[in-house]
Amino acid sequence: MTEHLAATRAGERFAIAIAAATDCHQACIEALAWGLQQRGEPAHLLHARLMLDCAQMCDAARDMMLRSSDFAHQAAALTADVCERCAASCERMGDGMAACASACRACADACRAIG
Repeated sequence: MTEHLAATRAGERFAIAIAAATDCHQACIEALAWGLQQRGEPAHLLHARLMLDCAQMCDAARDMMLRSSDFAHQAAALTADVCERCAASCERMGDGMAACASACRACADACRAIG
């Protein structure tokens, strides 16, 4: 494989992960807002905190990938882990969280592909 082709493929993986991180951030924030409007119960505090963590990690990883940070790979790996945990939590929460769970799973997959 030529160096140019390898760089192009890596660039494509980064572009996919950047888009997935953007989508995941938005889905987490929207699901959080919906959940607070629907429930607003203290029992959901841990889930809300996890969604905020996920949204923040997606933002941080996306920004690091956009500027080709030396730490982008590590940020993507951590983001994948946080997204997986958030997806599982969203699935346990049920109604109204399916879009967030799906976006989190897509982001986790895209971020792991960077590895």
